[in-house]
Amino acid sequence: MIRLTELKLPLDHPADALPALIAATLGITRADLQSHTVYKRSYDARKQKLLLVYIADVEVASPALEASLLAKFDDNPHIRPAPDQSYHLVASAAQAPALRPVVVGFGPCGIFAALLLAQMGLHPIVLERGKKVRERTKDTWGLWRKSVLNPESNVQFGEGGAGTFSDGKLWSQIKDPRFLGRKVMTEFVKAGAPDEILLVSKPHIGTFKLVKVVEHMREQIIAMGGEIRFEQRLSDVLIENGQLRGLTVQNLADGTSYELRTDHVVLAPGHSARDTFAMLHERGVYMEAKPFSVGFRIEHPQGLIDRARLGQHAGHPLLGAADYKLVHHAANGRSVYSFCMCPGGTVVAATSEEGRVVTNGMSQYSRNERNANAGIVVGITPADYPGGPLAGIHFQRALESHAFTLGGSNYHAPGQLVGDFVAGNASTQLGSVEPSYKPGVLMTDLASALPAYAITAMREALPVFGKKIKGFDMFDAVLTGVETRTSSPLRITRGDDFQSINVKGLYPAGEGASYAGGILSAGVDGIEVAEAVALSITASGARP
Repeated sequence: MIRLTELKLPLDHPADALPALIAATLGITRADLQSHTVYKRSYDARKQKLLLVYIADVEVASPALEASLLAKFDDNPHIRPAPDQSYHLVASAAQAPALRPVVVGFGPCGIFAALLLAQMGLHPIVLERGKKVRERTKDTWGLWRKSVLNPESNVQFGEGGAGTFSDGKLWSQIKDPRFLGRKVMTEFVKAGAPDEILLVSKPHIGTFKLVKVVEHMREQIIAMGGEIRFEQRLSDVLIENGQLRGLTVQNLADGTSYELRTDHVVLAPGHSARDTFAMLHERGVYMEAKPFSVGFRIEHPQGLIDRARLGQHAGHPLLGAADYKLVHHAANGRSVYSFCMCPGGTVVAATSEEGRVVTNGMSQYSRNERNANAGIVVGITPADYPGGPLAGIHFQRALESHAFTLGGSNYHAPGQLVGDFVAGNASTQLGSVEPSYKPGVLMTDLASALPAYAITAMREALPVFGKKIKGFDMFDAVLTGVETRTSSPLRITRGDDFQSINVKGLYPAGEGASYAGGILSAGVDGIEVAEAVALSITASGARP
């Protein structure tokens, strides 16, 4: 197979234009072109005439012709051999080991860790503190519709993890020389995700479709010998001479606790498992504070973003709702940037703790809601919240508690019009943009919602963003606060063997441990950690 990149065609090109372009690029006849498969499709909107950009894998009439073409175009970076992206299991066991591996957390990282361990015959046990995804969805709606929070079943906790109530974005900037991201995407499609996620440049699934995908993946794991225990919270770890020997688990359904013996634990609890982090810190598991970001959600009419980004092509069904990515380096040294942009989506209540307000963004697969939203966040470092590995959590909680008060102490989010925010005036009523956050938004002054350096940087950045995307700083655009859980505020440090640097058998993984940032990278990390666990079990002499 030959891979061709940078194949550009007009937006509404005829169906036979791509094979014709491939043949012309290679200098062969259409008869010599045996087949072609679109590997990726993106678009280039930098010029007035928007172009589709394809990457295609091509099969020609004979191996000899393929060899001659690759030799002919040896110095052309856009004509190369197609890489082998197939995945091969690193281990295989005839039956489960005497002490089965345990996966803590059933978000994207935990799902893929469990799936791979199951595929390798190791019969993992999964502990998830939240509920099954459909029950969890009902609890989440309880907060959004009735202002009733279930601290163990919400946007952060439950089957599918925080990624279930998001845009379902499936792209990442991680280095992926083994094409593990392709393995993640293929498994999603196998579980019912749309086939197109394999070829579009910025694939997404959306919440409703993710629910069914997660359920199907759970069924696959169980069918291969895995066990998934819901409403089971990790409450303690048993460590002997630097080696993990077991866990204490609390059954949240009946309040009882039990001990689970194991020598291998994939720790993938997500970035909001604050009680778990505190317990691990108390037990001496090494962790360190790390940078993260805080800010607000911003909402605009999706049509405004479409017109600004796509021009005359706005609304084209092949392009869908437009997105954006913005960054500004403020005069005070702070970086302000857009985060987790959700085209045609909604701003959602994402707290997991009572008396606190947290915002996040979500989209369905269709991305056809009236507003575009994104986090506008400011980078901070441990120097801003000194005090050790857990200091970032205390910093987040203080902001979230204050946001709860600013919003009226009923889980409404505090909000402000962009024009008022930039001018330093409190907002008293909405303009033309209706915020989507539920339970509701209380218009106020957000100046006290973040540290002064963050407010200053954001006030400087918004007009600059308005020059990059016309209308971005429109007066009536709405800010809602606060966005605090952009990433974990700490890292549970691991070595090259994927194990904690001071507790063998403990494998920190995913967003919570700061080794991923999104669904795709979390899935990839889950695969790599599962491989490390499998190699450890099969090489340690553990009875298969």
